[in-house]
Amino acid sequence: MSFQATAREVGGVTIVDLSGRITLGEGSSKLRQMVRDLLAKNQRKILLNLGDINYIDSSGIGELVSGFTTVRSQGGELKLLQLTKKVHDLLQITRLYTVFEVHDNEQGALDSFQ
Repeated sequence: MSFQATAREVGGVTIVDLSGRITLGEGSSKLRQMVRDLLAKNQRKILLNLGDINYIDSSGIGELVSGFTTVRSQGGELKLLQLTKKVHDLLQITRLYTVFEVHDNEQGALDSFQ
């Protein structure tokens, strides 16, 4: 299953629904481009919905961190929503779980941007 990303706007927050695999090559470069495009449009409140991500490799994790850093450096916030167990475990192992603000439910995540 290839990587898909669609953005939608809810109350000033851009929710990016991701599905498939975030891996070296296609997935990670698409994710990087999407974050850059959002920042170019001055959208600085970004919520990545990872509920349908079935696989992420070290390159994909690196891209999440890179996106987080890029958004933060431009005065924005990037948060994560609905981690699958696999992604959650990977973030725990790499100790990145504490770097990201992670939410289980969309409304709670949206409220956290206020």
